Amino acid sequence: MAPRKSHRSFLRLTILSLMSGLVMSSMGCQWVASRQNVRGTKLYEQGQYTPALQQFQKALRSDPQNADAFYNLAATTHRLGIQRGQADLIDQSEALYNQCLDFAPDHVECHRGLAVLLVDTGRPDRAFALMKNWAGQNQLSAEPRIELARLYEEAGDPEQAQKYLEDAVQKDAGSARAWLALGRLREQSGDLAQALQNYQRSLAINNSQPLAI
Repeated sequence: MAPRKSHRSFLRLTILSLMSGLVMSSMGCQWVASRQNVRGTKLYEQGQYTPALQQFQKALRSDPQNADAFYNLAATTHRLGIQRGQADLIDQSEALYNQCLDFAPDHVECHRGLAVLLVDTGRPDRAFALMKNWAGQNQLSAEPRIELARLYEEAGDPEQAQKYLEDAVQKDAGSARAWLALGRLREQSGDLAQALQNYQRSLAINNSQPLAI
């Protein structure tokens, strides 16, 4: 994952999805940290990763409990670790993802980033355990189930992925992301009529969303 542009924001579970967008925090005594997150995100998008890291570090000094700053710092460190082939940076990013979740246990992008890291470092079982634990603690939330479906799809088990997405829309029928993900999976399986219904349901909930999740 890369720094996201809004608080709480089905890209594939690959390095590309890891780099897809950093987070610009939007509120709080967090105001100063928010501006620093925004600056860091812009630098990241320009490929200026070291200056971006410095901005995210400033954001943490301004607001030591700012989960988005922890996530942005983790995602940028993760990217640098991959680019440079440095295991120590990967270890640092894992610790930062976990710190993010300490302050924001339902942080979607952070769960996704940590799951990517765990899969990439040969620990897919840990990634599944992470998501299942999150889902167990959030019985009424679609988000953990959407992310679990992502993992199962990437692991080559679309049937299990579909089960989690069907559960997601049952838990939260108002989740545009869940309906969109389910529609995309059904389209890939050839169930075009049902896929169309799912897409229509998603757009009825949020007609401004991009055609990606």
